[in-house]
Amino acid sequence: MPTREERIVGGIYGLLVGDALGVPYEFHAPGRIPAPEQIDFQPPEGFPRAHDGVPPGTWSDDGAQALCLLDSLLYQGRLDPEDLGRRLVNWMEWGYLAVDGQVFDVGIQTRVALMDIHAGTPALQAGPRGEQDNGNGALMRVLPLALWHAGADAELVSDAMTQSRVTHGHPRSQVCCAVYCLWARRILEGATNPWEEALTTFRSLYPEGTEARVELETQVVPPGWEGLRGTGTGYVVDCLRSAWQCVAGGNTYEQVVKAAVRLGRDTDTTAAVAGGIAGLVHGVEGIPARWREALRGQALLHSMLQRLLKCAVS
Repeated sequence: MPTREERIVGGIYGLLVGDALGVPYEFHAPGRIPAPEQIDFQPPEGFPRAHDGVPPGTWSDDGAQALCLLDSLLYQGRLDPEDLGRRLVNWMEWGYLAVDGQVFDVGIQTRVALMDIHAGTPALQAGPRGEQDNGNGALMRVLPLALWHAGADAELVSDAMTQSRVTHGHPRSQVCCAVYCLWARRILEGATNPWEEALTTFRSLYPEGTEARVELETQVVPPGWEGLRGTGTGYVVDCLRSAWQCVAGGNTYEQVVKAAVRLGRDTDTTAAVAGGIAGLVHGVEGIPARWREALRGQALLHSMLQRLLKCAVS
């Protein structure tokens, strides 16, 4: 079994490798995605890759934003929405924590929120809050919070929701981020059924009738949701369910992230969200060495990983 430290490193690498694996396949319909044995950082010859010109093994906005959150947490020693907002603006405008300093993919809602922060809007008021503003841009970056956090479940959930509000203010996005963090925490704790235990914990924190509980029960995991197939879109609920489906159906990290890519559409984010969880389950050594070694931008990681592990074992 992987050690706690191996799981934590596996979570970060799992997110980044999944993101990089999905980058060249983004925007393609499922029927156009290559067979599993052909899916790699470098797509098969003739495949019309997305983001042409981006070198294989490069993480995108998912990985860069996750590292912005991690660096903010490590520097501030707490979740500081204003500091996170500034770092995300620096990523979008200057390539902070992007591989080679190059930003090549910014979500619509994220761009709107970060432009508002740049213009002076307080971070917690920046994230759009409409029914149609439920993209997966906050979910894709939140995993480092669960790996760093030492507080009670209620504090973890509150912080997960708060970090969502910087770019995605709707309660549905906040709930998805919170459930995902609880899922990750239960894996680190060795829970028998981490997903179900995460849902049980969330329900214990938010009684029936509260806004968060209503979102959970009517939108995120309504009756019969397990029979709905994830479709790999950018909708935050579908992204979370797609990741759950891929993790539940895969016996290895490689199977999980390839299943995520095979869903098509928002391949980098689905694979990042599923890959982060699979990295926790299987540990860093469970991620194929060929991908770990070919992941670009690793010089950006080393110091942060050392500081994260120091926090996690102290």
